Amino acid sequence: MDTSRAFLLGLIAVLGVVALMLAMPFLQFLLLAVLLVYVLYPVQERLAPRIGSGYSAFALVTLTSLLVLLPLFLVFRSVFGQAQTLYTALRDGEVTVGLVEDTLANAVGVELDLRSVFGSVPEDIGSTALDEALNLFDLVTHVLIGLGITAFLLYYFLKDGDALVDWTRDVIPLPPDVVADLFEEIDNVMWAVIAGHVFVAAIQGGVAGIGLFVTGIPNALFWTVVMMVLALLPVVGAPLVWGPAALYLLGQGDTAAAVGLAVYGTFVVGITDDYLRPVVVDRRANLNPAVILFGIVGGVYVMGAMGIFFGPVVLGALKATIDVFDEKYEEL
Repeated sequence: MDTSRAFLLGLIAVLGVVALMLAMPFLQFLLLAVLLVYVLYPVQERLAPRIGSGYSAFALVTLTSLLVLLPLFLVFRSVFGQAQTLYTALRDGEVTVGLVEDTLANAVGVELDLRSVFGSVPEDIGSTALDEALNLFDLVTHVLIGLGITAFLLYYFLKDGDALVDWTRDVIPLPPDVVADLFEEIDNVMWAVIAGHVFVAAIQGGVAGIGLFVTGIPNALFWTVVMMVLALLPVVGAPLVWGPAALYLLGQGDTAAAVGLAVYGTFVVGITDDYLRPVVVDRRANLNPAVILFGIVGGVYVMGAMGIFFGPVVLGALKATIDVFDEKYEEL
């Protein structure tokens, strides 16, 4: 390797690290823009030849801001408020271990000693430090700036997406047919994760949330969002929320609502998973549920909230890359 080549590679590495440091504070919003552009790009391809790429990108960003980004911020604000209310209730003793024990005892007829199971919990769980960490003004400001960055990036990703993809294909040091196969495999994985798992999980959590609202479960919106996340996990899913909610209603003496929620969750919510997933999942990706589960949990730890979407994609992309390598270079 000559000196010029070594220098350029070193400079690329240094600038790449600096660029990553610049992106890290708003990584979640960058990934959100990537997720949205993947969903919206087929519409951009159909609309751009008619009205121009700039106008179509602007129209899609405006529509997305009204239908996705703004509601996302409002949901975030509402869920954050309900989470604060729940925390305050726990901190002030309005919701205690004893209340949970009594509710379970009334519901299932079995006395449980949760204190001996979980140990003694301090009355004040670092309230001062938590109150400082959850500074509402700073958090909302960060989210607003981040959503603005998402809208800005989304516009240029849509407008100049073809050029970005072509540049990526050119700089990858692989034969064109290998690059084409690799892009196709990763596209299959991305579609399977977004449509087959994220979309179905959102529908399943939303349908289950209707049951919580109808039966009068407190903080129903917060628990609906929780179910949307849990529904991504194979086997576990939304029953982790609506099941205890039914027991809560039974413990409160509302037997009809408890039975209704249990029946609704078992059949109606279950149908959304049993019937929707086979319809929308692209089986060409052949993603094992274990890959999805591991990708989601690991993705959240590494990437934060957007790791729910991109964790499985990374693992699926690794599998796709190995498959392409095995197909094209198996003689090695």
